[in-house]
Order: sequence, then structure tokens, then C-alpha cells
Amino acid sequence: MTPVAWIAEALGFRYPGAARPAVRDVDLRAEDGELVAILGPNGAGKSTLLRLLLGVRSPDAGRVSLYGRPADGWPADERARRVGVLPQHEEPAFPITAAGLVEMGRYPRLGRWSRPGPHDRAVVRAALERCGVADLAGRDFATLSGGERQRVRLARALAQEPRALALDEPTASLDLAHEMEIWDLLRGEAREGRAVVLTTHNVNLSARYADRLVLLDRGGVAAAGVATDVLRPEIVERVYGWPVRVVPHVGPGADHGAPQVVPLRRREPARPLEPLESPRTPTGDRPRPIPATSMEEEP
Repeated sequence: MTPVAWIAEALGFRYPGAARPAVRDVDLRAEDGELVAILGPNGAGKSTLLRLLLGVRSPDAGRVSLYGRPADGWPADERARRVGVLPQHEEPAFPITAAGLVEMGRYPRLGRWSRPGPHDRAVVRAALERCGVADLAGRDFATLSGGERQRVRLARALAQEPRALALDEPTASLDLAHEMEIWDLLRGEAREGRAVVLTTHNVNLSARYADRLVLLDRGGVAAAGVATDVLRPEIVERVYGWPVRVVPHVGPGADHGAPQVVPLRRREPARPLEPLESPRTPTGDRPRPIPATSMEEEP
């Protein structure tokens, strides 16, 4: 039987003074070897749900377990050995290099007065390389770009050598290539047996990489399951309040056919999409430049 990392049942939580719950009646399950993506508009409750799964917040209703124990009952150091965490926002309280920040991921594995040894330094180097930031190891973390910081922080989570990963928008601020690399990396972590739960706004890459999706709307679950069940036009339009088309990913690859959401301009009808072709000269040897006027908004 595959070990279950997280089980949440009828989970509810309301911040003091809030008009409505941040999370309401949420069920979620994530097993080892599975990548689960939590989606939803801004303010839908994604980050709060992740904090509840980690035991950082205690639910007002329902229950959540982490490897069979109440999530909020784990000692912090023991939980850190089990789960690698990437919060959405953080700033170091003191100057530190990128390698120094990643090395902090080893602290849960060390004794109270122990110093990092050769094995710890090897794990740190491997995590930096895996996240493509080995060349930034000696840089002051505060001088890095937003995308570089994100990859260094993810390397720190990997340096914990955890059994599971809980990541709050791990690809925020990343360019196209680095975003794809991180999704590939996380898919690989799940393939190696880790449970991976993440929040993200990238609906389409979630559909291509995640085993299951949980789509939140105003704190509740609007839809959950495989991408083809969740990313249906009527569901997406209701949750996001915007007209869309859903088309299959053309591939190639294992994600061929995954549903992809295409937002429409609100005044445009949902008409069939035509394949994109580069315009060519009569001789067919070079694409013609696109007139500047074709990029302008219609009046």
C-alpha cells in the first residue's frame, strides 16, 4: 500500500474578524509518489490550506493528518526532517550567501551543537546544481533576482532530504525556461517517491505535470481530480469569472492531450482556433514582418 502523506477531511478555518472562512469543508489526499496542484484565484485560500496541511495553523473544523499524525502535533524539527517547505514570502534576517541559505536546510538533520560535515556539504552542492543555481553559491542572497531567490529557496527545501514537499507558488517570478525546469524537477521528485503538494496560478502546466488538481473557489473545493475532470470550461469560467476555451495540448510527449485553458477576450466569441503558421514571401524563403498595426487594440 502506498503511504499517504496528507489526508484532510472537511477542513475549515476562519481568520479572526474575517467575514467568511478562508478554507471551508475541504477534502484533500496526497500520497507518496504523487504531485498534487492546488489552484484558484487570488484569495481562494490556497496558501491558508497549505499552512493547515503543514500544521502551522490549526483548523477550526475537520482534521488533517501528516503521515498518520495530526499535522499540528508534529514537533517543528521532526516535521522539518519529513517535509521540505517553500513559503511564498520570506526575507533573511541577516546577510547570507545563497549556499549558506541552502545549508540551513541541513539543520534539522544535525544535532543541536553539530556543524555541517562533508556529507552535508555534498547534499547542499547537489541541491544547488539540481536547481540550476550552483554558480550563485557565493552570492549574497539579497542581491539575487526574484527568480534566482526562488530557485535557491527551493534548493534549501531539497537539501532537507525530505520525504514530502509542500511548496507555495514555487515557480513565481521564474522565466519560461526556469519554470519548465522546476516543473520537470518536481515531477522527477514525485517519480522518485516523494509526495509533492504545491500551490500555483499556472493552470496549464499543472494540467501537464500534476497527477491531480484541487481547484479552490472562495475557500471551498470547486472541483478536484484529474485535469480532464477539473478544467472544464463551465467550471473554469465560474471560478475565475472569465470566458475561456479548453483545448488539448498538442504535444509531443507524455502530456499530449492534457487540457489547456485559453482565456478569451471578453468581447470575442468562442470560435475554433486556427493553427499558427509563419507568413512567407511568394518565394517561401523568409517570414514577412508583421505590420505594427496588427498588434494594436481594436477601437
